[in-house]
Amino acid sequence: MEIDLDNKDYQSEKSDSLDVPLHREVKTYVLRIGRMTSAQEKAYNDLSPSWCIPFENKKINFVDIFGNTNPIVIEIGFGMGDATAKLAKANPNINYIGIEVHRPGVGKLLSEIKRLDLKNLYIIEHDALEVLEYMVGDNSINGFHIFFPDPWPKKRHHKRRLVQRPRTNLIAQKLAAGGYIYFVTDWLEYAEFALEELTNTPMLKNKYEGFAEPQPWRAQTKFERKGLSQDRPITELYFEKIEKK
Repeated sequence: MEIDLDNKDYQSEKSDSLDVPLHREVKTYVLRIGRMTSAQEKAYNDLSPSWCIPFENKKINFVDIFGNTNPIVIEIGFGMGDATAKLAKANPNINYIGIEVHRPGVGKLLSEIKRLDLKNLYIIEHDALEVLEYMVGDNSINGFHIFFPDPWPKKRHHKRRLVQRPRTNLIAQKLAAGGYIYFVTDWLEYAEFALEELTNTPMLKNKYEGFAEPQPWRAQTKFERKGLSQDRPITELYFEKIEKK
């Protein structure tokens, strides 16, 4: 989920407090101040017990969750979840886990799960890196979607970017052989930065020479439409995990 750089609530949070002291763990996100609509709140209260997986220090058994052995794809930061729901609806033979910390977005996606009668999409409302470390087994994920993550454009905030080492090492560790990381941004400098970080991540190989071709199956997101309306280029990366010899 990309933070709206023009959002007043975000601007109020873009203070020196973002320069986290060294003794604190640097987060890749800031919780925005945002009210839930009545529909989002109702969906959250009614549906989260069924479709949200609680965070705990215990590895997820995906067969228990989904009732099958279909491929697992994790989306980190799904925003309001419109593209996530469309992908899940179009691919019933793929199991999706969406990770998000913004509760209104969680409520919105829960309402889409009900509206579309999705059986292959669950949500974890927690820090994605902690979810990967504590809840996801190594070599168990077939794909990671990172669509329009927070760009953190100021240099002093680059340490908060999700797609950088050693964070990409952790993501690669969770990928099954042949699995992929699909990254999309409308911030060209972040794309260039991410390309270098992923290229230097062990066990990953770029499927393309440099930036990737757009994948025809990816649903367009709200942030993509906004970027296009502001004439920002959409840049994509597609890396795969190399099989051990």
